[in-house]
Amino acid sequence: MQQAPTISVVITTYNRPDALQAVVEACFGQDDKNFEIIIADDGSTANTKDCIDSLKSRSPVPLHHVWQPDEGFRAAMARNRGTLAAAGDYIVFIDGDCIPQRDFITQHRKLARRGYLVSGSRVLLSPALTARVLAERIDLHQAGAGDKLAYRFKGHINKVAQLMVRWPDIGRHRRRFSWRRIKSCNLAVWKSDLEKVNGFDESFTGWGHEDSDLVVRLFNAGVMRKEGAFATEVLHLWHREAKRDQESSNKKLVMERAKDGTVRAVRGLAEHG
Repeated sequence: MQQAPTISVVITTYNRPDALQAVVEACFGQDDKNFEIIIADDGSTANTKDCIDSLKSRSPVPLHHVWQPDEGFRAAMARNRGTLAAAGDYIVFIDGDCIPQRDFITQHRKLARRGYLVSGSRVLLSPALTARVLAERIDLHQAGAGDKLAYRFKGHINKVAQLMVRWPDIGRHRRRFSWRRIKSCNLAVWKSDLEKVNGFDESFTGWGHEDSDLVVRLFNAGVMRKEGAFATEVLHLWHREAKRDQESSNKKLVMERAKDGTVRAVRGLAEHG
């Protein structure tokens, strides 16, 4: 039996302290507290730092803040800095607007297996429910089955079964590559595998597909995927979509790398050494 991994949760954030607070407090409420939190900050202002300082003062787990100057969308760099600051050998990436369920760490620990990454799942919240969750500090994980079904019926969440059912680690392995459900807002990768492919590629400009690029290169390096649905769901708070002016060129590059077998990032973890 493989040894249980030491886990680092890397949370990316940018100038949304109310959402970040909801995410981090959900991390505080985990039923498995054997992990650390790294907040990978892509250049937020003092409001976010003040929020993090307050959270840190009452955190039941180690909590670290890694900040970089605001020079545009640089989530890849923020995640790499978070990875480098992490003490764990297993990195779980989530975004600062994705609220984990209470067994999130427990479920990711159960699914962790050498040679695999875990692509997690998310439940999308409506603008109205997002506003209520943040303003009233509603804990949706405490909601009963009837309330969850009502949220789904009214269109406030886009799925409900995943919040009510847990599937065991059976039939989750993917031997072939799939573009489905590649989201760095909920993605778990062994740190050694990240080092093998040089982490996220910081040469990507603007929003889009740096997460797909990572998974493609990990696949090219021999790392398989496990599906995290019905185990690792996070509640994704609504937000306006980012500008996608570089999306097409980024996607083209990822497709090329899928064909030519590229493994290492052009500019990644090693360039911070």
